[in-house]
Amino acid sequence: MNAADWIDVTRALPSGHPVWPGDAPFELSETARIPDGSSVNLLRLTGTTHLGTHVDAPWHYDDDAPRLESVSLSLLIGPARVIEVAPGDGPIAPDELPDGPLPPRVLVRTGQPDVWEAFPERFRSFAPEAVHHLADAGVRLLGTDAPSVDALTSKELAAHHACRRTDTTILEGLALARAPLGPCDLICLPLALVGADAAPARAILRPQPR
Repeated sequence: MNAADWIDVTRALPSGHPVWPGDAPFELSETARIPDGSSVNLLRLTGTTHLGTHVDAPWHYDDDAPRLESVSLSLLIGPARVIEVAPGDGPIAPDELPDGPLPPRVLVRTGQPDVWEAFPERFRSFAPEAVHHLADAGVRLLGTDAPSVDALTSKELAAHHACRRTDTTILEGLALARAPLGPCDLICLPLALVGADAAPARAILRPQPR
């Protein structure tokens, strides 16, 4: 395996990285410094489980559903495809998506920049029918460069619940601006946070010949 073949599609996380409105702010703060006499440099990490590139557990939006440890690593590693839809702020409809069959993992580039100077208030979410369309085509992991599969103001979380009905795992906040379209291999490893509703993840992909 040549490391140069792999592309990092994870959002970099500087202290103060924008988070969903109302979520705990992300902060890296110094707790020990060698110049101050400590034997080590040490930082404290605080913030939301939905930071940057992250995997949602079903429990995030369904109190009777499993938590993060239920998400199988075998689902997060394997053949995938990067597709593109037009940028904007409306929900993605089924006719904007390819027909099946599709690989089990689809990553949708919606035009979000790889660096958020501020949290995006308008982005492409997913119509529930679009989630069902992808699931019918064989998709079991839905990734997006947007911060959520639902709109910022959504309270019903219709796309999340469509993912629950179709047993589709959600991967949000990818950095796909420079990712080639087409088939690829995906490795996505969330932190092993026991009992969590979500966890930040490191996601990399390797384009495959068409």
